[in-house]
Amino acid sequence: MPVMADRSPVLRIITSAARESLKPLGLAQRGRSRLWIDDHGWWLGVVEFTPPRTAGSGLHIGAMWLWHDVDRLAFHVDAGQSGAELFRTENQFKPLALELSRRAAADVTALRQKFPALPDVAQYVTSRPVRPGFLWDGFDAGIAAALIGDPDTARDHFERVLREDALAPWMAEAQEKARALHAIAADHDAVAAWVTRAVGSCRSKLGLDAVPLALS
Repeated sequence: MPVMADRSPVLRIITSAARESLKPLGLAQRGRSRLWIDDHGWWLGVVEFTPPRTAGSGLHIGAMWLWHDVDRLAFHVDAGQSGAELFRTENQFKPLALELSRRAAADVTALRQKFPALPDVAQYVTSRPVRPGFLWDGFDAGIAAALIGDPDTARDHFERVLREDALAPWMAEAQEKARALHAIAADHDAVAAWVTRAVGSCRSKLGLDAVPLALS
């Protein structure tokens, strides 16, 4: 049986609103999806017009660190969420979609201001309260600290990762990476090379163009 095209006007309305608010900021839509990205080379701002159970849209905005080297978009830092606006008619939903897109533009701008450079990211991820079980917090903090030339802080955060119980294969894999990075934490060039490889691989998996990275 052939797959029928989605005839709902919701995506069309959301896309039109996002083009008005997000495209001027330089964001790009992922194909014909509800996802838009703000590309900063080694990290992305991610905007998702989240689908509710029924027709309409919510909003989720955050930052993704590409050194995770994964094949899907993720939210490693939450920057804003909004509950769903439900679709009833085109005339009713159009102003709601535009308001969501404008809120997204404001949150993207705030995220850019929060993370203008690597030292700002490092300050943020290394100063977060420790959350037991949140293994990636320590992983991100360790990488950022090593990249700005603070190997002692980097090792402390990698050791946090290694103290977690590896209850799943992905946790064991993360700890293997943390162990390797712990060993080279004092060698900025080696860490930068590791991150460059991971980011390049992640960008390839996500279908993003290769770009030069500034990791100092």
